[in-house]
Formats: sequence, structure tokens, C-alpha cells
Amino acid sequence: MKVEGVFIDSVGVHLPEHVSAEQGVAEGLYDEEVRKASGLTGTHVAQHTPALDMAVSAARSALERCALDPDDIESHIHSGVYHQGPDGSYPPAYILRELGITDVPSLHIRQGCNGMLAALEIAVGQITGAAEVERALLTCAQNFSTPLIDRWRGFGDSYILADGAAAAVVSAESGFAQLRAVNSGTLAELEKWHRGEEPLLPPQGGGPARVAVAERAALFNEKEMPLAETVERIAEFDLGIVRRSLVDAGLNAADLARVIPINQDGRMIEYSVLAPLGLPMSRSSWDFGRGIGHVGAADLLISLDHLIRAGELAPGDHVLLLSQGPGWISSSAVVTITGIPAW
Repeated sequence: MKVEGVFIDSVGVHLPEHVSAEQGVAEGLYDEEVRKASGLTGTHVAQHTPALDMAVSAARSALERCALDPDDIESHIHSGVYHQGPDGSYPPAYILRELGITDVPSLHIRQGCNGMLAALEIAVGQITGAAEVERALLTCAQNFSTPLIDRWRGFGDSYILADGAAAAVVSAESGFAQLRAVNSGTLAELEKWHRGEEPLLPPQGGGPARVAVAERAALFNEKEMPLAETVERIAEFDLGIVRRSLVDAGLNAADLARVIPINQDGRMIEYSVLAPLGLPMSRSSWDFGRGIGHVGAADLLISLDHLIRAGELAPGDHVLLLSQGPGWISSSAVVTITGIPAW
């Protein structure tokens, strides 16, 4: 989808205490061989700080950076990978109440690690469509500090889960980055890869259940589709989503100054994204993201914020953002840097 008249005005980030991969190995939480092979160097751990409170912190930072009052926000879209509050509660309302934002529409996106780009795509529709929204607030947060999730091993060897939050103010007027294109798709044949063989009803057990994503994926690869074929189909599908955004933006891969994927094993990033595009790993944000951990859908804004503040992007630079989630869902977006904010 080609996009005109939509900008990222500001971003905000909240990251709690950093924990190195070496510390994880020393405490028996992480495998030394996996650490060496993956190249991942750390994560962030929030302990008892709720995900929604981190989302509020990131949102306040984003609002302060673009000098907006809460009353200037006309829409709010929140996404999260894991527990956001008690069952039956509505996470966006908590964030809005804490920020002092009232009487605006809100949405809660459940697209896993693809949530931020899904929220961005919805915001584009709100800004360019009948709603005529001028400014939308996007938030994303997670806290994986629970015995029900193994942040170091529970999602396979390619990730170390991290706690944290990110937010963005998307505007119809101006911003440091202009959105050029956004696209998404669903590879439904891989839906069972994350669901496993659990029935849809009734709910399993009488209380919270351990999240066993790696085990579900392994079972799917054993019974339904070999891992090699699964990875090949995902890579082909994701690349198609990326190419659609490049075409819509009127760009070639060589025009990209940076590529921002989710934070994972560098070998996966190179195999599935950089190599097919004919780009070196130095064009990616991996050298930074490898030490952050996988903060779900917040990865992209955290890396974009870093590249801007570190002076690694300049006006005119084109940046590709891409993410994926269970289902299998995939999204990509292209932005052009229009100016460097004084953050």
C-alpha cells in the first residue's frame, strides 16, 4: 500500500535493567554454545514493573518529544505479546487514563511481535480515511518476568525475550520520518505452528498455563511440515511482503540506508532478509538489537530511536522496517527520514 501524508512525529522508549548473555550463562539460564552461535549478547528485565506502566512511560516520552498535550491525541492503538493485565480488563483504557487522555477511540491489537506495524497500518487508515485523524498514539509493551515463560530458551535458540516498551506519535502534518509504504499478509497454512494441537475449547487447565511455543513448533515440524520447508516458506513469504513495500515506495533494495528487523539470531536475519535483498549485515540494526533482546513488537521503534539518536541516519535516508508474528503474519514498512529531531 502506497502511503502519502503520514509521518512519524516522535518515538519514546522504556527499557529496564540490562542483563548480559554472559550473566545468563553464569546463572545457568542460558546455554554457552547457543550464546556463541546466535551472537545475542543481552536482554532487559523489568522484574515486577507491569507492561502497561512501561507503555505509559514510553508514551509520555513520545508526547514530550513532539511537545504535544494529551488532548492533541485523537486515537490510540496498543499491542502486546504477553500478559497485559487481568482477564477481562482493557489495556488501552489503563494507558489512556494514566496519560490523562479522554474520549478517544482505542484498539487493542493481538498480533504478537507484528503488533506495532499492524497498529501503524491501522493508523494510516484512520489518518487518510473517513476518520480524518490528525494524530494517533501507538504503544507496545511486554513483561516476560514470570515462571510461565523461559525468556532465555522458551522461544527457541534464535531469541532472548526482553521486557520493555515503545511508543510513537503518528501525524498527518509532519515528523522526522515520512511513511512511504506499508504492507502485510497472513500465511495461514502455518497457523498450527504456534497453536500446536491444543483444542480451541475448552480452555486448558484451571489457571495460567506455561507458554510452550518452542515445543508446539517442534511438534508441527515433526508431524506436519519439516523445519527446512517451514523456514523456506516463511522466508519466501516475508520477502514478498518486503518487495511489495519497496515497489509501493518506488525504491530498490540498494536504495535502503538501513533495515530494521525484530531482534533475533543474526543468521536468521541474514538468511531471510539481508542476503535475498543483496545487502550486507552492516545495513541492518542487528549490531544494536543483539544486545537489547526481543521486546516483541517494540523492537522496531527501539532500534529506530537508537539509529536516530546515534546519528546513524540522515535526512533522505530510506529505512525498511519488518516484523512477523504467529499465524504466520508478516508486515513491512518503508519510511524516509525527513529531519533529525533534537532529542
